[in-house]
Amino acid sequence: MSVILVTGGTGTLGRLVVERLRAGGHEVRVLSRHAEPYAVDLREGGPGLDAAVTGVDTVVHCASSPRGGDERAAAHLIAAARRAGVAHLVFISIVGVDRVPYPYYRAKLAVEKQVAESGLGWTVLRATQFHDLLVQAFQVLAKVPVMLLPARVSDQPVAVGKVADRLAELAVGAPAGRVDDVGGPEVRTAESLARAFLKASGRRCAVVNVPLWGAAYRAFRSGGHLAPERAVGKGTFEDYLATRVRR
Repeated sequence: MSVILVTGGTGTLGRLVVERLRAGGHEVRVLSRHAEPYAVDLREGGPGLDAAVTGVDTVVHCASSPRGGDERAAAHLIAAARRAGVAHLVFISIVGVDRVPYPYYRAKLAVEKQVAESGLGWTVLRATQFHDLLVQAFQVLAKVPVMLLPARVSDQPVAVGKVADRLAELAVGAPAGRVDDVGGPEVRTAESLARAFLKASGRRCAVVNVPLWGAAYRAFRSGGHLAPERAVGKGTFEDYLATRVRR
């Protein structure tokens, strides 16, 4: 069995990837800022990163932050992987990073380019947003009496477990380049998803759709972040809410 390093291995997606790979009999190292023995801040790099990748066959790169630093972190990881002779680098990205001019998406696209030009064997998987990310957003938006939503924007939330399944499968396979996107089973308006959340959580809140402006909003409104032709799984947003959200 291979030795696999999962960056961001304690996060929402990474921990599930770790579980699946270990269940398959692989030796898995977990890298995150606070997970010993491989507690490394990828944005800083350093000797701890070299120790983490030494003897590793495959790296699954799940670590990411909307607050910035992803490109610097990827540069450190790729350099260390080269030095260690890593054979395969798997990167999880987001559907629409090449169509939606949103800053975090642009950073993800830049990392995709770094991975493709790394000189390593590589695989990139893009997925739509996870159910839990929408719940986190709705929890914040519902703190006031009126929930404001971007008008005419839809989403296609996917179960994080489905994405973890696919990443684990890719990690034990050969480098495949850019593979087919993964999206949730339904494309839903932001309003319908928000109302489902309010119903499941027992919250009372008016919902108002607000037209916005800018290139990123236009791209989201036109569905640049969706992949309806790549819908996977059967778990709907209501299914997720039934098990994760309490009144």
